[in-house]
Amino acid sequence: MPTVTFLPSFRKAVVDREGTLMEAALNAGINLNVVCGGQGKCGKCVMFVKSGVAEFDRDQFGRFFSPEELESGACLACQTRVIDDASVFVPESSHIQEQKILIETLGLETEFHPSVWKYPLVLNPPSLDDPSPDLTRLLWGIEKKGGPREGKIYAPLEVIRSIPRVLRDSGWKITATVALVPGGYRLIDVEKGDTSSRLYGVAVDLGTTTVVVFIRSLVDGRVVGVASNYNKQISCGEDILSRVNYARKGGLAKLQSLAAESINTAITRAANQAGVDREDIHEVVIAGNTIMTHILMGIDPAYMIEEPYVPVVRRYLTAAASRVGLEVKENAGLFIFPAVSDFIGGDIVADVLASGMSESSEVSLLIDIGTNFEVVLGNRDWMFSCAGAAGPALEGGEVLFGMRANPGAIEQITLDLETLTPAYRTINHEKPRGICGSGLIDLLAELLRACVIDRTGRINTVIAHPRIRLGPHFPEFVVAWKEETGIGKDIVITENDIKNLIMSKASILAACITLMNEAGISRNGIDRIYFTGAFGNYLSKENAIIIGLIPEVPLERIRTIGNGAIEGANIALVNRKKRKQLDEIARTMAYIELNATPSFMDEYTRGCFLPHTDLSLFPVVEKMLDECRIHRG
Repeated sequence: MPTVTFLPSFRKAVVDREGTLMEAALNAGINLNVVCGGQGKCGKCVMFVKSGVAEFDRDQFGRFFSPEELESGACLACQTRVIDDASVFVPESSHIQEQKILIETLGLETEFHPSVWKYPLVLNPPSLDDPSPDLTRLLWGIEKKGGPREGKIYAPLEVIRSIPRVLRDSGWKITATVALVPGGYRLIDVEKGDTSSRLYGVAVDLGTTTVVVFIRSLVDGRVVGVASNYNKQISCGEDILSRVNYARKGGLAKLQSLAAESINTAITRAANQAGVDREDIHEVVIAGNTIMTHILMGIDPAYMIEEPYVPVVRRYLTAAASRVGLEVKENAGLFIFPAVSDFIGGDIVADVLASGMSESSEVSLLIDIGTNFEVVLGNRDWMFSCAGAAGPALEGGEVLFGMRANPGAIEQITLDLETLTPAYRTINHEKPRGICGSGLIDLLAELLRACVIDRTGRINTVIAHPRIRLGPHFPEFVVAWKEETGIGKDIVITENDIKNLIMSKASILAACITLMNEAGISRNGIDRIYFTGAFGNYLSKENAIIIGLIPEVPLERIRTIGNGAIEGANIALVNRKKRKQLDEIARTMAYIELNATPSFMDEYTRGCFLPHTDLSLFPVVEKMLDECRIHRG
């Protein structure tokens, strides 16, 4: 098999003959920036072949490079097949870089009802007058301290084995830890001395791309540590589908191990920040999409991507955290949020819990946008939900200079309507390297507002302006000149980029309208729109309406709830009573399969305009467009 040497790190990996450079990079442990999942659409996995034999179809994929770059061996790793030993250079931009990960929450207040307690005890030693067994003596002590009745607490064998030595070595001064589990109470630990102040739990948002962890005191509910990092499964595929296919090829065990490792890394960072010993973490609560939680639990996810798209389990799951490889207290409990369907998972149930829509009579529309999107419409009496592919455009894929929310990404932009001069803000205030999702939404709205593009997304090349020009393949608008960028190239948005963005936003709007039609309500019947997740947290509400990403409602009805998944996980961690609502939320939420709903494609087609074919649905935007025409006319 050919060997590929990756420069400048000099990492080596073997790959099957005619395997791709991306596969070789995976074998070498190099995490590539493959936004489109290796389909050759995003142009982000750039490499330069320096020597050896590798085949790259320049005719089909050469559009991503200049003639000079192609002469220097430029190629896309996902589309380059290795024929013989080769050496390739991997530029820094092709590596997955530090991303702006959303950890902010609303910090909602909830009642404090933990499911784990510590009881510091001073017990009388046994005597001839009181020869009660050690376990009975211990459980009586818990009951006298205000804990559960002695006969209601189950003691597992591994804990019973430790009791006699701990009691005697501690001089009968110990701390017993008890957890409420399905079916009753469980004695999970016995420690020397008084350790009652050292009792912690972890809330986890297990995302496809990122993992976010909160450590909270289960004595008083305080947040003591927060951390985040990439989901290390990215090395096995950027998107969910590619990971399921990886599992099908015998990779489930590795995916499971990487999920646990990703959570452990975040827990360690948060624990170090807080000065907390991981051995004092006695419970872990996880919210994640259905496939991610199946993989974490080591459950085969393959059947969720085949008709009739059925998960193995939908209800909430509990287990010992150590059984899935989490490095916390040995007998710590693990609680996994329930799911609704294959693509409406525990993260969305957590979003709904965090928003409060399941407890309100108001009709709310909740939207979570990534490469895939999820939409929920309803209130405490009823809910409809759906999911679909937004496409990678809103995350920077299929857009020539699109990128994730990494340093140097343009995240906010406005245009001077007279001069068309952009004013932008980049992440970490670095020189611009590309445009992330929130910046793309802003740019699309600004170009429409300035009449640089029409409602179909075509660039008006009649306007005589240096920023409007014919590019190598499509008309384009220059956002930043090469002298001001961090990549030495003009950063542009092309007509093809705009087309991809319109198709992505049309899917989301069509999903919203499909649920509204199912419920028999109009945009005026929506009392609240919630955006959750990183994309929704940073985008402009006004611009989201201008391009037709969401139905037009008064801006004061739109609210961002930050990372709703971690917010919901936090609530469930410190308030066990809220966990009772989770299965009820999941049962209440009817799932609408968009592919089986004929009207969805009709709505999608209508949404492939800015903002929509029917401007009566967007009266404020219609007025703005009329003013624009008068101004340009």
